[in-house]
Amino acid sequence: MLRFLVLYLALSLGANAALAADLAPLKQGEMKKLVTYEEPIATSEVPFVDPQGAEHSLAEYRGKVVVLNFWATWCAPCREEMPSLDRLQARLGGADMQVVTVATGRNSLPQIEKFFAEAGVSQLPVLLDDRQALARSMGVLGLPVTVLIDRDGREVARLIGGAEWDSPEALAVIDALTAR
Repeated sequence: MLRFLVLYLALSLGANAALAADLAPLKQGEMKKLVTYEEPIATSEVPFVDPQGAEHSLAEYRGKVVVLNFWATWCAPCREEMPSLDRLQARLGGADMQVVTVATGRNSLPQIEKFFAEAGVSQLPVLLDDRQALARSMGVLGLPVTVLIDRDGREVARLIGGAEWDSPEALAVIDALTAR
């Protein structure tokens, strides 16, 4: 795990000149926390599961821009941002973009269902990483973490902490990525 953390730290310190130039004017409000990379990073192939136990991987989303969110039912900032991720999926989700929410750690299905019901979440998938294997392989240390993935399945940016993902600033960032 330490090598993944070192890799992500090292890569996050360099700014991608082309991507940073595209996103720099868009990094306003909560998007100021968005970190881009000198080179896109290959995403993990570690599987995660749906409530029926079927395995999935990030490779399933190739061809789309992915807003990958790691969260947990006990995470207060996750509770605050989840409705905005749901609205983002309702607004832009489809052939070009997908919000993928992965509950990492111990999150029982009844807890997740209750969380989604209380937050009014209806557009997002229920996906589980109960042993935190995917989160660890991607260098996720705290929650929430949102990873922006390009159409080729590579991580191009990351935001640590909560954000309003349907704010004008966030929509501008997502629009810039889907336009690529």
